[in-house]
Amino acid sequence: MDFSLNEEQVMFRDTVRKFVEKEVKPFVEELDAKEEYPYEIMKKIYEQGFTNLNIPEEYGGSGIDPLTALIITEEIARGCAAVATSSSCNSLATYPILIGGNEEQKQRFLRPIAEEGKYASFCLTEPGAGSDVASLSTVARKDGNKYIINGRKQFITSANVANFLTVFCQTGTNSKGHNTMSAIVVERNTPGVTIGRHEKKMGLRASITCEVIFEDVEVPVENLLGDEGSGFKLSMETLNKARPTTGAMALGVAQAALEASVNYAKERVQFGKPIGQQQAVQMMLADMAMKVETARLLVYKAGYLMAKGLPYTKESAMSKCYAADIAMEVTTDAVQIFGGYGYTRDYPVEKYMRDAKIMQIYEGTNQIQRVVIAKDLLR
Repeated sequence: MDFSLNEEQVMFRDTVRKFVEKEVKPFVEELDAKEEYPYEIMKKIYEQGFTNLNIPEEYGGSGIDPLTALIITEEIARGCAAVATSSSCNSLATYPILIGGNEEQKQRFLRPIAEEGKYASFCLTEPGAGSDVASLSTVARKDGNKYIINGRKQFITSANVANFLTVFCQTGTNSKGHNTMSAIVVERNTPGVTIGRHEKKMGLRASITCEVIFEDVEVPVENLLGDEGSGFKLSMETLNKARPTTGAMALGVAQAALEASVNYAKERVQFGKPIGQQQAVQMMLADMAMKVETARLLVYKAGYLMAKGLPYTKESAMSKCYAADIAMEVTTDAVQIFGGYGYTRDYPVEKYMRDAKIMQIYEGTNQIQRVVIAKDLLR
């Protein structure tokens, strides 16, 4: 059993870390305050090859293995979780194409994303369908050689910049359910597609989250991924692949909070000595460090299993669930260590805490992850 990273993984980790220190962290406070999409940073991330990490070389991607991709994501999130969410958005939207698309679809949709820097968004959640994805109300009615889509999506990451939308909708003529869902790729400039309001969020403020509205949107039947009725399976397989990425983002946030807390504990003097010499603070830091390291082992194990082509459903859910929970715990403790200063925007830990909360919610709530884990145990 070898827990060490190989030379390529160490190289990627160090390269991304240097990039984030120079090109991301100096601008985080401004981006968060203005709630602006990080266009320039995203352009640089694409030019460095730190995005579209799941796209194989035959479709213009980097062909990076899953574990290395998680390491890259962790390092970006260590600098800013909002930037990491934006840079990972294409992967979530393209997984359904990789899983269910035919060769023509993969060439048509993946190459512009990988080779031209195009963007894509994953359109699953609706106002009335979050964890219960089988209750989708968006409908795609088949009319000859096209689908006509009507409906509304909510909480869609980066829809404001997306060129392609991977849309999950009902295509069956019967009632809603698992067997009537399908996935269709829609070009955002198609008539009838409207980007609605941008959500005003607690955290991840530099990652734009939007409504997407479909009004009589006509899409060729050739844009259907897989067969009609295969959408639920596609969505579940996609989320299964994407969960470790969320775990890696949560891990990056937790690592940043731990590092900030250790540095502050060395510098902040109370009762005549640095607070890091107070046993109460030492116990908090030790617990934080153990949680972060345990989360890293789970996230990296999920990436290892994916890279080896081994079953990873349980580990995928565990990595996301545990890393998200400890990110919330560690960032909360970080604010406590900083005291009153931690509650102000003069220090980064309040942002870490705000960003950490969403990790327990998106890509499947942590309650849903526990359901997935239990089902795997009891099957």
